[in-house]
Order: sequence, then structure tokens, then C-alpha cells
Amino acid sequence: MNFSFEYPIVFILLLFIICFFRCKESLEGIYFQKTAFLKSFSINRLPLINSFIFALFVISLANPFIYDKKAQNLKRGRDLVLSIDSSGSMSEKGFSDEQKSKFDIVIELVKDFLDKRFDDNVGIVVFGSFAYPASAITYDLQALKEMLKYLYVGIAANNTAIGEAIDQSLRLLKYSNAKKKVIILLTDGRHNSGQISPKDALFKAKKEGVKIYTIGIGDDFDKTLLQKIAKQTNARMFNAKNKEELREVYKKIESLETS
Repeated sequence: MNFSFEYPIVFILLLFIICFFRCKESLEGIYFQKTAFLKSFSINRLPLINSFIFALFVISLANPFIYDKKAQNLKRGRDLVLSIDSSGSMSEKGFSDEQKSKFDIVIELVKDFLDKRFDDNVGIVVFGSFAYPASAITYDLQALKEMLKYLYVGIAANNTAIGEAIDQSLRLLKYSNAKKKVIILLTDGRHNSGQISPKDALFKAKKEGVKIYTIGIGDDFDKTLLQKIAKQTNARMFNAKNKEELREVYKKIESLETS
């Protein structure tokens, strides 16, 4: 069993507990119908009581929940494949204020995206001049995040094989029993490599009922092709020109394909 919080950021409110001890009180009234039980507590203990109640309130706002990664038969999510471009152009910097390549930023945001998948079965496909499955579909998203550390620009050579990227993603989904199957394909380039055309791969995806969300980053990608792939599979195409826009794209996909 695993324990987590849906909104951990609200724990920052715990900083206000200091006020129960340091801030000057302006009201001394106790708003309870019966306060006899409070007589057993000294006035010095009231800040502790208030702090405890406030902490419980913050924990409830964070929405704690328990989930089980191993109980696959209880999963109710979807099978999802992240298809990531690792071609040579992904080594370019300038995608954010940080001195990181586009590829490093993509991997960073993919990890954040995985943190929000609790019932989904996720696999990774990497593509350049060819495509290959970097990870089979798995519920062990922590192991998947560790695997991402070993990916790098050029691991699948330097061109862009979008057709093979879709085909390899469909191969991962082939034996899936999930009712909802999704591919999220991200690229900064144009199809110029591989033995499988995007047209043939798209036909196969439509036949198998797989949605393909496409993300074009930067300015030099084939917008027409990505729009066609997304539209014909009842999904959406997104464009991100910097890190913050890409972060927002993943948030939108999270709202469309919730776990």
C-alpha cells in the first residue's frame, strides 16, 4: 500500500502555526456551548490545542489517500504510452531560462506528469532515426522514473521517425485489456526517417481505437501532421514554445485524461 496527498502544496499553510505561539491575541472568547472540559487545560496549552486542530485542517485540505501499485486487478485507469523525441535537435538550449536542453526539460516534466498518475499503466517509447520501447507498460511508475535517467539525446540516432514512434507505441498497447488507450507523442521536428510512414501508423491507430495526443515544441515541427494525427484519433494537438507552456500542456492533458 502507498500513501500520498493530492494537494501537498497546501502544507505550506502549516507555517501559520507559529502565529498560535507568537502573534498577539486580540480575542479571548471561547466559542463553545460547553467549555467545562477546557478547565482541565492550562491557558498555556491552548496554543498546542489550536495548532493540532489547525494541522488536522491542513491535512484534510491536502486530500490524503491510499493506493496500491501492485494490485493490478483493482486498477481502473488507462494504458498510456509516452512517445518521446530524442533526436539531435532536442539537445538545443534556449527552451527556458535554465541552461538545460529541450530533452532534459521534457524528461523533467514527464517525471512530474508521472507523479500524478495513480491508476494508469504507463510505458515509454523513445524515437530518433528509429523508435524502440524504453520501457514496457507498467504500474511501477517509480521504476519508470528511474529509467528515464538513462535516456539521452541521440540514443535512437538523430533523425525523426514519427511513423515508427506511433507503431512502437501501438505494439506496447497491443495486448492491453484497458478500455482506454492513449499515446502522448512529443517532437520538435518533422518526419524524415524510419520504415513506417505516419499515414500507415495513423491508420493502424484509428483501427485499434487509440487516442494520440501530439505535442510540438519549438517552431520547427510539422504542425499539419501533428494536427492530423490528433484530430483523426479524437485527441488534441498542442504547441509549446518554452518550458512553462509545456508544463501547461501536460496540465491540460491531465485534465483530459485523468487517472
